[in-house]
This record gives sequence, C-alpha cells and structure tokens, in this order.
Amino acid sequence: MKIFIAKLSPRTTADDVKRLFERFGTVSSCKVIMDHDTKRSKCYGFVEMPNDSEAYVAVVETNEMEFQGNVINVKKSKPQPPTGKK
Repeated sequence: MKIFIAKLSPRTTADDVKRLFERFGTVSSCKVIMDHDTKRSKCYGFVEMPNDSEAYVAVVETNEMEFQGNVINVKKSKPQPPTGKK
C-alpha cells in the first residue's frame, strides 16, 4: 500500500519517516518530496508498505499524531491519473 503523509516538519527526512513507519512493519520505500529549485522539503511524502494489514494499522496509528513538532496527516495514497507521457 502506498501511504501519503502531509504536514511534515521542514526538517523531517525520509529516514525519520521510515523509522516511524517501521514500527508497524516492513517499509519498502520512503520519500520526502523536495522542491527542485530551493532544495527544501515540500513537507509531504510517501511510504510504501508491502503488507496491507500493517500499512492500514500504520495509517490509523499515525494520522493526526504529533511528529517532530507537527501534527501530521496520513492516509492511503490515491492512484495518480495517467499523464499521457510515453
């Protein structure tokens, strides 16, 4: 399951997020989205967990929790529509 995390602290790294979600199970990937021009965090990111049961528990347990000074929003990521690029 791909999980969307919003309202991260600007100082939060992908490793920080990965450690948080590894409390609930295996994390196959983790990414904090960075602005290409400023190289600063956009304060959101994605985690992928291969086990949907573990991922569901992670979403429920972390949504609206305080993490590194911010109350984060966590939910199952919505599939992105095709961009038409090949």
